[in-house]
Amino acid sequence: MIEDVAARLFAERGYVATTIDDIVAGAGVTKPMLYRHFESKQDLVITLLERHRDELAAAPLDALLASADRPLADRLEVMLEAWFRYVERHPFVRLLLHDSSGDSEVAALVEELHDRQRTADVALLREFAPHIPERELVPLGEIIRSALSGLGLWRLDHPDADPANVNAALRRVVLAIVTPPGSAVDFAAPRSSYARPSTKGVSC
Repeated sequence: MIEDVAARLFAERGYVATTIDDIVAGAGVTKPMLYRHFESKQDLVITLLERHRDELAAAPLDALLASADRPLADRLEVMLEAWFRYVERHPFVRLLLHDSSGDSEVAALVEELHDRQRTADVALLREFAPHIPERELVPLGEIIRSALSGLGLWRLDHPDADPANVNAALRRVVLAIVTPPGSAVDFAAPRSSYARPSTKGVSC
């Protein structure tokens, strides 16, 4: 309960504007009860960051493994759907995508996630686009990582936008990166199975 309320408040108000008083009031607990679980607001937000960092990183990789027998373009589609679906269901990850806390430990965790995402993107490029020169892999990994983060934030700020269009736009970018020069590529997105998730009963 405490973590769910804190995640919602951090997502709505930001880390700086959210106080311990706000969290205990929203959770219906006392400060001593909160401090039995967390040493401080920083400890609480770091706990949340670590949990969502791991879950967000795992979501597209799990989707990739589950679609191993499908063409690359389809596997890319399910990965993007899994990633954006997680972001939409857990708006707290706004803090993971762009740190505005002013806290050095929070900033370090956010940077760690960015490093992990970039490394994963580079590994996927090595596997699926072996024609790309090694010297270009890290910059291209950063292009994909920053595009994901930027569009994730954009989706949170534009909840009425069609998720399928967001997926299709990024799919087009990634396919353009991984397709060897001179090869034909079908940029038309497959019919997306993405459904805007209900927020009823969903906690951050």
